[in-house]
Amino acid sequence: MSADVCVIVPTIREYECVRSYVANADRHGFDTDRLEFVLVTEDHCPTDEMEAMLDELGVAGEVFDGSRRETWLADQGVGDYDHLIPARSHAQTSFGLLYLWAHDHPYGVFIDDDTRPHEDVDFFGTHLRNLTETRTVESVRSDENWVNVLYHTADEHGLYPRGYPYAAMDETVETGERAVDDVIASQGLWTNVPDLDAVRILMDGDLQGQAETRLTADDFGPDFVTEPGQYLTVCSMNLGFKREVVPAFYQLPMDDNEWSVGRFDDIWSGVFLKRAADVLGKDIVTGDPLCRHDKAPRSTFDDLHNEVAGLELNEHLWTLVDDVGGDAETYAGVFAAMADALVDAEADYRNGDFLAYVGEHMHDWLDCLDELQPAERAIPADD
Repeated sequence: MSADVCVIVPTIREYECVRSYVANADRHGFDTDRLEFVLVTEDHCPTDEMEAMLDELGVAGEVFDGSRRETWLADQGVGDYDHLIPARSHAQTSFGLLYLWAHDHPYGVFIDDDTRPHEDVDFFGTHLRNLTETRTVESVRSDENWVNVLYHTADEHGLYPRGYPYAAMDETVETGERAVDDVIASQGLWTNVPDLDAVRILMDGDLQGQAETRLTADDFGPDFVTEPGQYLTVCSMNLGFKREVVPAFYQLPMDDNEWSVGRFDDIWSGVFLKRAADVLGKDIVTGDPLCRHDKAPRSTFDDLHNEVAGLELNEHLWTLVDDVGGDAETYAGVFAAMADALVDAEADYRNGDFLAYVGEHMHDWLDCLDELQPAERAIPADD
């Protein structure tokens, strides 16, 4: 079987995480020939060792540092769009989306290198089943139009994930059930270190960028979808998705910008994806497969410094796109309407001009996809 799942791993440290995910696939009988890994890294990182690891594991894949990304973009006829991939930023995962698009993979999976799969869970198989099966799941909404993805036991731990607007806290949650038959993204959640922003980490009493509160599998309930018109935080550390979403799933020009706005790449792209899903009648399923998040200690105040420039914008971004693109019939159409809304926004917020900058890059993203040339896939080395 040829590779139909593009596994995108941004990494500068723990690239060996790939071994755990390949081992998980083997353990659960998921055909590793279906996987092609794209490791997105930096020029100073050990790319030779990364490539050797992929060869040793016998899986298809390529390693792209900054220089190789520039060459690949030029070879595919889109070198003029290299500004879409920010330097030294987690948002370089956008390069993986371009690679997926050029290679015509029907599915993608984002994995962060500080995660590991749960041994008893079929990681890739669960994501693929979430994306392809028709089933009945829990449906959730709140009176604040935002759903806390940790809501099942929120009354016990009191946590809200990174990117959840502060103004939407203390919400009243309503749940029901409904059938889903067109799921375009499968968001797996995380045990051990929760994905919190720096302010919430400080409130939880931790100075090392992690959290005093830790999560176990018992903190999570059944898989769920958020109702149309409702938003949720989308974290890309454990996320499966269909190729069709790529036009509306750009990870944005974070960190490498004059306003120093960062750390909201997957959060804001998740807002855009949810709006597109609502317009087009699609769903995002959240829950399994769980992964273990082993976030390395680092200064909480460094994270705060990186996040504070965008905190006010994050409170308002969703309101700017919530009523646009309703008559669009494609992901690109909804995304273009949201881009226009940001370019035209009268954003009287701290660093408000960044929103127009994002909107312009969103339009460039759509142009880049239109011009991107098909590419040939890498073949794993023989044993």
